[in-house]
Amino acid sequence: MMEVIHEVPGHEHPLKLIDLQLQYEDEEDEEEEEEDEEGGSLIKKDGFHGVTCGRCGEEIHMYHRYYYTCCSSSCDDFSLHKFCGELPSRLVHPSHPPHTLHLQPCSDLYLRLGCQICRRHYNPGQHLYKCYQCHFSICVRCGMEVGKNVIHHPCHPHSLMCTITEPILCCCKACGKRHEGIFYQCTICTNFTIHTECAFLPEKLLIQEKTDGAFHHTHPLTISYSFPFIDQQAKHRPRCRVCGGGFFGTEDLWIYKCDKCMYYAHLDYATSRREPFMSIFLSAGAGRTNKNYKDVDHPGLLHLPFPDDSYSLPKHNLFFQQTTNDDDDHHHHKIKVDDRLSHKSHQHPLILVDHGQTSSSSSNSLLLIKCHDPMKKTQLICNGCLRPIMSTMPFYICANANSNANDDEIQIQSQGVCNNFALHEWCTRLPQEIENHPGHPQHTLHLIYSNNLHFFFGVFHCAVCRLPCNGFVYGCVECEYYLDVTCGLIPKQITHETHPSHILSLVRGKPWVNCHMCPNNLPVAGQFSFRCDTCDIYIHLECALLLVETVRHKCDKHPMHLSYLPIENHKSEYFCEICEEDLNPHQSFYHCQDYAQSVHTACAPSILECETETYTNHNGPWIYQGGVHYFVNIKFGGIYRTQRHSHPLSFAQGIVLDDLCSICNQELQYEMIFKCLECNFVIDYYCCK
Repeated sequence: MMEVIHEVPGHEHPLKLIDLQLQYEDEEDEEEEEEDEEGGSLIKKDGFHGVTCGRCGEEIHMYHRYYYTCCSSSCDDFSLHKFCGELPSRLVHPSHPPHTLHLQPCSDLYLRLGCQICRRHYNPGQHLYKCYQCHFSICVRCGMEVGKNVIHHPCHPHSLMCTITEPILCCCKACGKRHEGIFYQCTICTNFTIHTECAFLPEKLLIQEKTDGAFHHTHPLTISYSFPFIDQQAKHRPRCRVCGGGFFGTEDLWIYKCDKCMYYAHLDYATSRREPFMSIFLSAGAGRTNKNYKDVDHPGLLHLPFPDDSYSLPKHNLFFQQTTNDDDDHHHHKIKVDDRLSHKSHQHPLILVDHGQTSSSSSNSLLLIKCHDPMKKTQLICNGCLRPIMSTMPFYICANANSNANDDEIQIQSQGVCNNFALHEWCTRLPQEIENHPGHPQHTLHLIYSNNLHFFFGVFHCAVCRLPCNGFVYGCVECEYYLDVTCGLIPKQITHETHPSHILSLVRGKPWVNCHMCPNNLPVAGQFSFRCDTCDIYIHLECALLLVETVRHKCDKHPMHLSYLPIENHKSEYFCEICEEDLNPHQSFYHCQDYAQSVHTACAPSILECETETYTNHNGPWIYQGGVHYFVNIKFGGIYRTQRHSHPLSFAQGIVLDDLCSICNQELQYEMIFKCLECNFVIDYYCCK
């Protein structure tokens, strides 16, 4: 574009015309080059900051596109709107038809009188149009109202004009709201109108911190004039980070976003505008950060997620009962723990293992058990609750477990019922009966041990979470209603970090609503879930109760933490370190901040089962849809003997390396199987059943 030089009466230096659109495009190109050289800086330079017009005293906005600035360095702060710089020296205005108005600097007399149209007072040095005969004067703004009300907005290919100065009721194409106000409209596209406050929103802003930081984002958000569906799909269909609502069906509305952190917010919520038509912000946004309960009214309220695998619902319930007894008795109440125990769940006596205490028993002092340790890829699972047994907790093993390597070490292996049997100490104290369970209030549920179940190899499907399980059971034999231990002890109310400050209540879930933590729909009508009555948010039972805060992976020395939103400053695409497939960061996943590694929540336990486990079919072959591993409540490793094969078969999870089933000839990956460790014989669980 050729440089335009303009002479303005009353100013001693020439002015040059600036095209803000071209200037800003050049600055963006420079920023992109600098960004590439610096390795991807997240914070760009600010855009054009408005300057004050030397004639009308109002801001020159980038959407005016053109303005004049002084060529001389001695007064580089002198600038004019393009239409102010090209004002005619004489004007015939309908407000004063008898005489011609002349453009003149404001004198002291007119400072006191003010504009005869808008009644605004003039500023010293400001220009005005005045009548030499009648002392009639109007400000430049009123004299050239039409020119001032034309903007060139990047959201639209045509110029926009504000032709009506009185508020009208209209729909804004920027925010999608229908409300009363002053609008800019396109004279070519008759159905395009935007509200004045939307038209002049800043291109970049830092999101408001008026809600205790709940919606805060450290980087400036950039305005975007649309969010096409194809872009939403590429970003895993994100939701507004303030209100939690989606963007589907509003692709043409404006948003504020930080693409690199996958932070997206509706226009209204990002700006926290308080007009009546946007008052939903107060109820749907800020209300979520206000605690809606008192701790004193909810003793023993379960705060989830559990810190790590060493915590479970049976452990929580036992320690809460002990704490309650301590308070009631006003003295320390301690449950006696026997070194040896006869338990109905196992045919042999059990020996207590407690690495945290010194025992007088010589056998116990020499007993060194390889407990659950993902870093060493060792696994020890409780036969009762199916949760890992860590070295920091007391537990029982079978007294007949075979010694391995030497007399000083006993290693739990998956070679037989006894060598594989272990129980948390608190799982030996589970309540024998449960009255008025919300899923089966008509009958008492009794504790049934896995060795007394009539199910093949002890595997049943829990009536609440629908996951397969081979641990202890709470059941009603008369109605054939069976639950795993966690669902049997399920609390009626919880809180969860993914939706803090509000109580989540146990409810019969309605179908076709999304779980707040995982990508899948809630179960069919009648199944249970946790719900926030204030915000109408649902969470799967298994996602709330079985996904712990911290897990460890053998390939990463740092713990991985449960994340519910994209990680700030994450510079690469998200993928799972275990299955190496795409990962949606808008749903719960495990992440290591130090190494920038991520794992699907459903893949996290699978590294202990096999190296070839993948995420793709975690939700494929089964009716179950959820964010946890499908076999999280299955303890593999038992031995089964059958006349169909001469060798003992090991109960395991099928992997891609397993051959086809010897009976039905079907693939066995992702299935429960029995496999021979001495030959290639392998059979599907259901064929064996």
